Amino acid sequence: MRFSDRHVAQWREEGFVILERFFEKSEYEPVLQDFEVLYEAAGKPEPSGAALKEVNDVRANRMLQFKNIHVLPYEGSSAINLISLHPALIELARALLGVSDVRLYQSHTWAKFTGEADYDQDFHCDYGNHTLLVPSDEPELRTVDFILYLTDVSKAHGALRYVTRPDVLAALGRPALSDFTEQGQAALRQRERAVEVPAGSILAHGIDTVHRGSNLTAPNGRRFSMTIGYKAAGSDHIGFHTWQATRGRPWHIVFEHASPEQLACLGVPRPGDRYWTARTLELCQARWPGWNLEPYRAALPRF
Repeated sequence: MRFSDRHVAQWREEGFVILERFFEKSEYEPVLQDFEVLYEAAGKPEPSGAALKEVNDVRANRMLQFKNIHVLPYEGSSAINLISLHPALIELARALLGVSDVRLYQSHTWAKFTGEADYDQDFHCDYGNHTLLVPSDEPELRTVDFILYLTDVSKAHGALRYVTRPDVLAALGRPALSDFTEQGQAALRQRERAVEVPAGSILAHGIDTVHRGSNLTAPNGRRFSMTIGYKAAGSDHIGFHTWQATRGRPWHIVFEHASPEQLACLGVPRPGDRYWTARTLELCQARWPGWNLEPYRAALPRF
């Protein structure tokens, strides 16, 4: 086990839990190699030589922080395409949410480089672009969002800042999903903590937690991470990425290497589900020739 009941209790009480070295070097290094290829040309000065501080449009400057993002499936190896569906991560999502069936609803990379953008943010919660409602009172109807770090992170490398639920209450005198007042932001900054971790570590939080991004200051610094979101199966009020909308991208890498349990987290019916018939098996095989459908064929009813 890579986590304990103590980690689950901390996440539910505080809204955050850090698990250092959750992934072994042999597990995350191939993903890091994919990042090196994906972002080989990123983080370099613009041809014009214009410095970040010379950009006057603050909004445009801040939008640059989302420049280096790729969404599952990735142009890379099976390592980067399956790390979001790692069995240990699925098991942790189930434990934190307290359910037996979960769905992966978000998976994207994020590469940040010193001076490329203004990564400093106000404290906020992420629920605004994950649901049309607000986070539920019930843990199983919320989400768990993981940040997987592929590089070592210090404050100089843009460590995420966060405030636990008890500290939010102490700072503001009330629980809060967000606080946009200058006074509230200042009070939260007095109690913020920084996620400084070695590569292979993860941070688990939710869309109802208070956190913010920060700037990289290390010379030639970079921060490689992945954002991975899980929800309970059936939580239709929560969403982010629509996997079907990216049908022209390299999904074959996922189908050819994922287990039925991993594919179930993407909404693929498990073996034995009534979706599977001789016809759907034949057509799915034609669509994904390299997909091993034997577990699904073996579960067909015999008459």
